[in-house]
Amino acid sequence: MEKDNKKKRKGLDTFGILLVVLLLVAVASWLLAGRPYTDADGNAAAVVPATFANIIMAPIQGFHNAGDVIGFVFVLGAFLGIVNKTGALETGIQVLVKKNKGHELRLIWVLMFIFSACGTTYGMCEETVGFYILLAATMYAAGMDPIVGCATVLLGAGVGCLGSTINPFATGAAIAAAGVDVNTGITITLGIILWLVSYFIAAWYVTSYAKKVIADKGSSFLSMQEMDECNKAYGNAAKIPDEVHLTSKQKSVLWLFALTFAIMIIGFVPWVDLGVIPADVADAGTHWSAFFSGNCFGYWWFDDAATWFLVMGVIIGLVGVEDKAQIGPAMIAGFGDMISVNLVIALARATSVLMKATGLGTWLVQASVTALSQSGMSSGLFAFLDYLLHIGLSFLVPSSSGLAGISSPIVSPIVSGMGWSVETSIMIFVAANGLVNLITPTCGAIMGGLALARVQYSTWVKWSWKCIAYIGIACAVVLTVAMVVLS
Repeated sequence: MEKDNKKKRKGLDTFGILLVVLLLVAVASWLLAGRPYTDADGNAAAVVPATFANIIMAPIQGFHNAGDVIGFVFVLGAFLGIVNKTGALETGIQVLVKKNKGHELRLIWVLMFIFSACGTTYGMCEETVGFYILLAATMYAAGMDPIVGCATVLLGAGVGCLGSTINPFATGAAIAAAGVDVNTGITITLGIILWLVSYFIAAWYVTSYAKKVIADKGSSFLSMQEMDECNKAYGNAAKIPDEVHLTSKQKSVLWLFALTFAIMIIGFVPWVDLGVIPADVADAGTHWSAFFSGNCFGYWWFDDAATWFLVMGVIIGLVGVEDKAQIGPAMIAGFGDMISVNLVIALARATSVLMKATGLGTWLVQASVTALSQSGMSSGLFAFLDYLLHIGLSFLVPSSSGLAGISSPIVSPIVSGMGWSVETSIMIFVAANGLVNLITPTCGAIMGGLALARVQYSTWVKWSWKCIAYIGIACAVVLTVAMVVLS
């Protein structure tokens, strides 16, 4: 009884948490006003205090700033609305769960590894948004809860980004900004070690929790309100008939559904940076893959993906919806389902907008990195403190490429001058940024994905913090030892 009462207590919801973060940034800008820094163009600048107008306009500007992501999520909602109208997804989940009866946990290990492979190679993050609701429904139908689905996606892709090997948006951006020679063989090796160590910790943690939920639904971290919402959203998929099977039309819909996500992922993979597609061909738009949106694979972004999902949604509707007149209403209903999700994304982006307007984020990164780099200490202690520093900085600048452009030009030359391992210092930044992006509320993809899966951000923090702490400690040990051995 005490457990039920605890679950009914209400704290800050996702919107409340994001508003508090926004106000804290505003207060910090007042306290640190006038602090000097160098802007992106190399000019002298100073932190300015956030005005009342800056604060109240930040959420609206967050809509504009995250417009590409928001547009994609709206179209994704329309796409899922049509797919749900066919009944193929719900039936497909039931068939999948029934076939894996007694072996549900292996789904977690396999899917997390796939997501992590995408993370380590090309930094899969925003592209995961569409998978949250699918995995939440699948895991719920398999006797678990939506937290397991969220963790499979978020921790899966996240530990891959944490151990980025050839990810151009993290390791690649840091190497490019370093200004000194870097042995990419060492960065790739360290990336693989960080990736696999983090993957095994995360997969073990998720499956341990999943076992408890399968054995006892009362052990779920979800509140009573969240459980009610999940029952309404996923309850039908969890009620598996004895003779569940897919019709030929539903099979066709699922093949088209899988093709849609596969092409989206292929479109986002940076083939140009990986040397697969020549840059001149891509820039000229003459590659065969540019016929669809004008941008070749590797140059796709959210507008391209949204257009692709819209087209495939219509095709799926024509194939799988019996009454074609219901395609339009299904799309509109799907758009409506995404309103609260996009509000979360816009509010999460508002914090970044305010930090950029005040210059607070850039000053904090430059000042703290410079102070640490100029202090005399051993290589091992430097590595550990640098890791802690970049964890803090990543809350302010969650973008891996953005933080790399600010910190790497400062840290790498100093580390090189000390005769220490520049490669390890780069991977310290990558791992710290990846760790924070498992939990930061300023990441629109995380906040939007959790909202899609009907899991409150506060619930995610309470459930995941131990796992993230284990991963963080393991990475700190690996990186500190690497710095000592390689220096």
